[in-house]
Amino acid sequence: MKKALKILGGIIITLFLILLIAPFAFQSQIKDLVKNYINDNLNAKVEFTDVDLSLIQNFPKAHVSVDNLVITNNAPFKDETFATVKSISFSMPLPELFKNTSEGPMVINSIHVNEAMVTLKTDKLGNHNYDITKESPETPTTEDSTENGFAFEIEDYSISNSAITYLDETSNMEVYITELNHSGKGVFSAETSELDTETETNVSFSMDSTNYLTNNHFKLDALLALDLENSKYTFKENKALINQLPLEFDGYVQLMDEGQDIDLTFQNPGSSFKDFLALIPETYSKDLDKVETNGDFKISGAVKGLLSEETIPTFDIAITSNNAAFKYPDLPKGINDITINTIIKNETGEKDDTYVDIKTLNFAIDQDKFKSSATIRNLTSNMQVQAFVDGVLNLSNLTKAYPITLDNELSGILKGNINTSFDMDAVENNRYERIKTSGNLTLTNLVYSSEGFQNPIQIETASLDFNPSIVNVTNFKARTGQSDLQMNGSLKNFMGFIFGKNKLQGNFNLNSNNLVVSDFMTSEVENEEETSANNAESSPTKIPDFLDCTIQAKANTVVYDNLELKNLNGTLSIKDQEANLQNMTANIFDGTLALMGTVSTKNDTPTFNMNLGAEDFDISKSFKDLELLQALAPIAKFLEGQLNTTISLNGNLDEQMTPSLNSISGSAFAELLTREINTSNSPLLNQLDNTFNFIDFDALSDKDLKTDLVFDNGQVNVKPFKLAYKDIDIEISGSHGFDQNMNYKAVLDVPAKYLGSEVNRLIGKINDNEVNNISIPVTANITGAISNPAISTDLNASVSKLTQQLIEIQKEKLLNEGAGAIKDLLSGIGQAQESAHQESAADSTETTTNNSNTVQQGIKNVLGGLLNKQKKESDSIK
Repeated sequence: MKKALKILGGIIITLFLILLIAPFAFQSQIKDLVKNYINDNLNAKVEFTDVDLSLIQNFPKAHVSVDNLVITNNAPFKDETFATVKSISFSMPLPELFKNTSEGPMVINSIHVNEAMVTLKTDKLGNHNYDITKESPETPTTEDSTENGFAFEIEDYSISNSAITYLDETSNMEVYITELNHSGKGVFSAETSELDTETETNVSFSMDSTNYLTNNHFKLDALLALDLENSKYTFKENKALINQLPLEFDGYVQLMDEGQDIDLTFQNPGSSFKDFLALIPETYSKDLDKVETNGDFKISGAVKGLLSEETIPTFDIAITSNNAAFKYPDLPKGINDITINTIIKNETGEKDDTYVDIKTLNFAIDQDKFKSSATIRNLTSNMQVQAFVDGVLNLSNLTKAYPITLDNELSGILKGNINTSFDMDAVENNRYERIKTSGNLTLTNLVYSSEGFQNPIQIETASLDFNPSIVNVTNFKARTGQSDLQMNGSLKNFMGFIFGKNKLQGNFNLNSNNLVVSDFMTSEVENEEETSANNAESSPTKIPDFLDCTIQAKANTVVYDNLELKNLNGTLSIKDQEANLQNMTANIFDGTLALMGTVSTKNDTPTFNMNLGAEDFDISKSFKDLELLQALAPIAKFLEGQLNTTISLNGNLDEQMTPSLNSISGSAFAELLTREINTSNSPLLNQLDNTFNFIDFDALSDKDLKTDLVFDNGQVNVKPFKLAYKDIDIEISGSHGFDQNMNYKAVLDVPAKYLGSEVNRLIGKINDNEVNNISIPVTANITGAISNPAISTDLNASVSKLTQQLIEIQKEKLLNEGAGAIKDLLSGIGQAQESAHQESAADSTETTTNNSNTVQQGIKNVLGGLLNKQKKESDSIK
């Protein structure tokens, strides 16, 4: 017995090892089998990483799995991904692994798909990306082939954690099925059988940019009767949930060559108004079981007909409720007098003939009653809308009657009475003759609070009058913080903006007594860590791309940062994410500011291009408070007087929509009419005053300065300009950076009389008018920072050079004086000789000897005196 058990144990272990090792022997064969099957049946590029076989996992059946399956379309959807599947597994009888294709299809008992992502697409030409199965040659059907026909013996299947996307460009329809989990159990081989299914997913559906379902939760547990011979599936026991609304279905769906024949009816099994609240997504309904409700709610429908590429089934869906009410136990108010009477219908099977008729949609909160009705036709083409709204709504009651959480506090009274009739083609193309809208809308005492604003926005009143082509804003008054606004004007294409993709066009007059810009800016975050995080994630403010409007603005006072502008007046045009300022003027710094230019937020980095004009600005005030002027001419803040300037500049704006100085480039012309120069507070002027002690910078005779500037990449280049102190001319040129580092050169034309006593003594001895007017250039190189300047000059070298020049001039003058004396001496000798010829010949020898001695003595005396004089003068110079 023990021996028999050992033999039996050995056999079992051997069989187990065979089952364990066999898949490795057949793995290559199985891969080839899968590839051949795919190539024989699909017209697409298919890739997968691996195929695994296990004889143990589902013993006595074989288990085959394919990992990381990717199916890519061929033309006309070339290289587009049709499907990706993380894993797909099958179980089958073991002998099926050894079948040849000639022996018939493979028998599959179960299929399990995990994490599939499928995209079904129909392009504008009607091509389908899911038409990827190869057409097989037609073969005549015989009695034998029918008898020997094959049916899948599927016992169970599942799809887990998957998603399906359907995009139809012909009808502009989009369907997104996400978080799909579906399973079924049954036998498909019998002529009639049952399939028990469970389905849970989220569904979004839109058509022509209108969202009809947005991530609505759907659940269906259904027992289906299967007639496989006729491809007919009939609902038996079933229960569906749309969000939390229960529905029951009755009828069938039959697959046909032309499409699907559908004959279904459905309804909610109860009649409580709580079923209507269940239709609202759970995120917004909350604690539905605790809500007190009155009145009834019923939804029922019938769908019948052929669903094909050309037609849809006819359907009639009714939603009704009468005298209903509900109240959440934790809220102070309820919603009463609810009446709903709506039908969704198609009577022809043509998609364009579908319409929605909201005959009544009324409710009341406290004493505020709201009534409305609407009809919407041609849902899939040129949608036609007729609507009526009449009522009063206290906005603060919304959160008191319904458990919604608003990001920001809201209050105010909304009153409206509006009739409208239009079609979408008229809206999108501004066919105002086909847009018939009339009525009015008023908003009073609206208070809107947001973390994005420093203070709540209080709209005292806002009145809109609706006309077919325009909406008149007859009265708008608002306050926030210290700011007040009054506005009137008109809006064009309002319906196109609300219901389509058109821009909002308008013209407005804006008036304000006091406008503080910071009241409209984002509030600062006090916590430093939060500030850093916000800065890292912050992005520049964008001008809305839907705005196309012109605003004529007037404000008595505008406060921007530390600047206060008076009597602001000008035009602001906004279009294509650009703001264009035209003829903008204001009073500031005791003068007048003019501004023209554009601000654009089209690109990731906002830019600006501006022309500024300043007239009669107080120099000290403007250069103290304006960072731009400080950067262009930092020395000017130490001047007292008036500034006239024109500046053309462009550059980038930062996240706070203020100019980034290092990005600015442009040019400027500046005229400074100075009354006083304060050198004591300026390190630069103070050091210049000490360097040139013969100049009093507080007493410059020419204080009206004019210069041209060019700036780019944070560097300011100053073209040469001239100053004067008494009879000293000064020319200055150079550059400085916005970082206040300088590189300037000042050339002074200094008369010699300012250069010290030694130079003046030499000039006095020369005693020449031309020498008295001599001057020399002195160059000062100014570098370093404005607050810590470095000044070097060639003053000493220039004075030394001038001294040598004056000595040479004096020498030349003395030599000229000596040459004149010799000339006079020689002239006297000639006259003496002429007199001697007139005397007697007897005395000639004696006379000649005497005259010769006389000449020699005269020359000696003259030269001696001249040399002695030069020596003395030379000594005196030394």
